[in-house]
Amino acid sequence: MPVRKIKPTTPGQRHKLVVSFDTLTKNEPTKSLLKPNKKSGGRNSRGKMTIQYIGGGHKRKYRMIDFKRDKKNIPAKVDSIEYDPNRTSFISLLKYVDGEKRYIISPDGLNVGDEVISSENAPIKVGNTLPLSKIPLGSVIHNLELYPGSGAKIARSAGSYAQLMAREGKYATIKLVSGEVRKILISCLATLGSVSNSEHQLQVSGKAGRSRWKGRRPRVRATVKNPVDHPMGGGEGKHSGGIPRSKNGIPAKGFKTRSKKKKSDMYIIERRKK
Repeated sequence: MPVRKIKPTTPGQRHKLVVSFDTLTKNEPTKSLLKPNKKSGGRNSRGKMTIQYIGGGHKRKYRMIDFKRDKKNIPAKVDSIEYDPNRTSFISLLKYVDGEKRYIISPDGLNVGDEVISSENAPIKVGNTLPLSKIPLGSVIHNLELYPGSGAKIARSAGSYAQLMAREGKYATIKLVSGEVRKILISCLATLGSVSNSEHQLQVSGKAGRSRWKGRRPRVRATVKNPVDHPMGGGEGKHSGGIPRSKNGIPAKGFKTRSKKKKSDMYIIERRKK
């Protein structure tokens, strides 16, 4: 899917790059698979702002995505490929032979009319979901579970994927795009192929207003704030701000926040590349 450059008719359009939606086949979502998506505006239950730079944005409805793929051994046809404002990847509407409809994260190369299935004996084809024990070594996968039955947690965003490297005993070795190599139980499910909309990272907004449509407010540098607002604030003139740290005083740039006693460390063979 190519990236489209907009004609520079206005200053905001001059450097704008957008992904063309040529592969999308439907404009309106399926109503039965929608639910309200309430925004917090960065406020907690008492109305106090706990996260800065969140607020506004276009109203959205949440598309219910089937991350578990627990409808086993029943084939489904791809009815449409749609845009989802809540995620970077596209979504596919599946229509099962029994009449049920479900949304899934759309893999790259999946087309309308293709048949997909979630089964232990499913053919090795893009969009099919199998346990790691049944997937050939070296395969590119996405929508990967961390624990059996938990639903997909890894490789869900646009263009992301993981690779099945090896199997030993009850564990499979998975290599992630970040460079991390970790062990996952072979009974966990994964979907074949990589996630759609891989050109998402090439997009250029062109103007600040496009971030406001997404609900992101302007982010102000810490060093230009007052001492009452941030530990790095205050000082005369262009003061450096001292030790880099967050608003709550947690040091940045090299300070490790991960617990040394974290249980999942035993499953990580190689840490992600810095």
